[in-house]
Amino acid sequence: MSVTGIDLGSRTVKIIEMDGQEIINHSLYDTVFFYRNCGRIADGEMRVDLAGLGFSQERIIATGYGKISVKIAGAEQIPEIQAHVYGALWQSGLQDFTLLDIGGQDTKVVQVRQGQMLDFLTNDRCAASSGRYLENMAAVLGMSLEELSSFSEEAVELNATCAIFGETELIARIVEGHPVSHLAAGVNYSLYRRVSAMLNRLRSKNIILAGGGALNSALAKIIVRETGSEVYQLPQPQYNGAIGCCAWAWR
Repeated sequence: MSVTGIDLGSRTVKIIEMDGQEIINHSLYDTVFFYRNCGRIADGEMRVDLAGLGFSQERIIATGYGKISVKIAGAEQIPEIQAHVYGALWQSGLQDFTLLDIGGQDTKVVQVRQGQMLDFLTNDRCAASSGRYLENMAAVLGMSLEELSSFSEEAVELNATCAIFGETELIARIVEGHPVSHLAAGVNYSLYRRVSAMLNRLRSKNIILAGGGALNSALAKIIVRETGSEVYQLPQPQYNGAIGCCAWAWR
């Protein structure tokens, strides 16, 4: 049976179709574009033309930030944390780990033992520990997110705990004449410091990175350096929630 999983993220919508253990199709859309162009609201639900987007409508499972305000017609809905745990289990094959999911506007840390969720923490009140923070800081430095993720050495210390003040502090460090590479490393270290308290509370030998923030290879190096844990970057970190929807269907 083919299953289509939809993760309605705050910044992007991820759709993936799977048949058993095989990924058949996947697409990522800007959230605003998706809501404006890929469906219509009728009777309090969003009717998405999945067939027109190239996806099966045989069985649909939805999750994510947006499922609270937008219900996809014909879709079963599951909690976001549950979807991400199922996705991490399926993609990694591990049974004991801490999942660090850095999304567009929030961060989730989930502790899993013997394939079951034990505890979780979230930070959805401040963008300073989210992917949006990395996007903004990369823009200040005039580099792409891919370029930003290359730097983890000789970091300039950045102490502002607010995303807005963080940009102001970074500009001040630029004016002081620090090398861009050291500033970029400082940005990556500042993100680690913002998630480290949650990681320390739900510490594991294995840490799995998911979400758009998992594409930051510098963050992975910093976590290994600071915690001594093994860090696993999933094959499809941005699609983890959508994959988890499909894996949940076959639980």
